[in-house]
Amino acid sequence: MSRPDSALIFVEDLWKVYQLDKQEVEALRGVSFTIERGDFVAIMGPSGSGKSTLMNLLGCLDTPTRGTYELNGKLVSAMSEDELARVRNREIGFVFQVFNLLPRASAFRNVELPLIYSGVKKHVREDKARQALEMVEMKARMSHKPPELSGGERQRVAIARALVNEPSLLLADEPTGNLDSRTGREILNLFHKIHGQGNTIIMVTHDREVAGQAKRIIHIRDGEIEKDELIGG
Repeated sequence: MSRPDSALIFVEDLWKVYQLDKQEVEALRGVSFTIERGDFVAIMGPSGSGKSTLMNLLGCLDTPTRGTYELNGKLVSAMSEDELARVRNREIGFVFQVFNLLPRASAFRNVELPLIYSGVKKHVREDKARQALEMVEMKARMSHKPPELSGGERQRVAIARALVNEPSLLLADEPTGNLDSRTGREILNLFHKIHGQGNTIIMVTHDREVAGQAKRIIHIRDGEIEKDELIGG
């Protein structure tokens, strides 16, 4: 399996094996796929299927036991911890179920934070933070702190923070899991808007209705790809 030039992500024969109580647990078993730039993909599977392990590998939060993972032409599977940290900061925007915002910082400061870590100059990062908040329709609430915001508003701030560094990949883990159904639909509509602007999105979920919002679903079961389907035309 060779990597297409247009691929943002190239995964080949990826394994993750954990040692638990002197036993080997194969969380991922020889997973292979490619994801093109601009794709909107859901990774779906039941609890214990390996989807969270795969998300951690794609997000450079963990390293595979063996196999190949390339992101944007870089061989991630062979990187050091420092190199992985740089990739996480520059190439990947994370959106989590639990928002992970600093409760005492304003929405604006929460969004600005990744740019501070990247060493971006003050006037540039403030412009970028404002633009990101405007894109998720939170400009009017940017001085509010997370406890003053609704769940949907907090998730919008988290999405703005994920996008502010202009990453190659937006990686969302159960992004509607802590939201009511109406607010969840609003967040999914926002993902469609972001995708429409050319962003690559991978969304990890156990929910078929949520996964159905993507253009492609990779089904994971028992550490293997059970099915890879294109949906939505």
